[in-house]
Amino acid sequence: MVPWAGSPTASFSVTLVLAGVTFGTVIAAGMMQFGPLGFFANQVPSMDLPRPLGFVLKPAIFVIEMLGMCIKHLILAVRLLANMVAGHLVLLGIMGMISAAASYSFGMWATVTGISVVSSTLFSVLELFVAFLQAYIFTTLSALFIGASVQQH
Repeated sequence: MVPWAGSPTASFSVTLVLAGVTFGTVIAAGMMQFGPLGFFANQVPSMDLPRPLGFVLKPAIFVIEMLGMCIKHLILAVRLLANMVAGHLVLLGIMGMISAAASYSFGMWATVTGISVVSSTLFSVLELFVAFLQAYIFTTLSALFIGASVQQH
């Protein structure tokens, strides 16, 4: 977090690339563990089904699992983006109160400015904590997704 520069993860392109790297690692690690065909075969859990039912259900489950894998990583990017942008919007709202108070008397503007500067400083500290927390959550979820890709289902 650099003042007046914003955070890189407040851009969807950055969070999308980070999630894309995780997605690529999930696929690469799974293919290294099980082979290309084995990785995709591992996406469908083993089930003891009658043949006619298996021919219908297994392709449907495969499609659902593949969509789920793509959606999980897209949500990983959106979650990081939303949490970073939310902090910036709160700071923008607090600092925007200064502009709103400027249309009133000078005494009110000075009071609101003092309160806004103190509040934005405290929220910046909170936003720094949230940034570290989101980095931890992103890393943990990435590790979980990669670990799940190398385990037999």
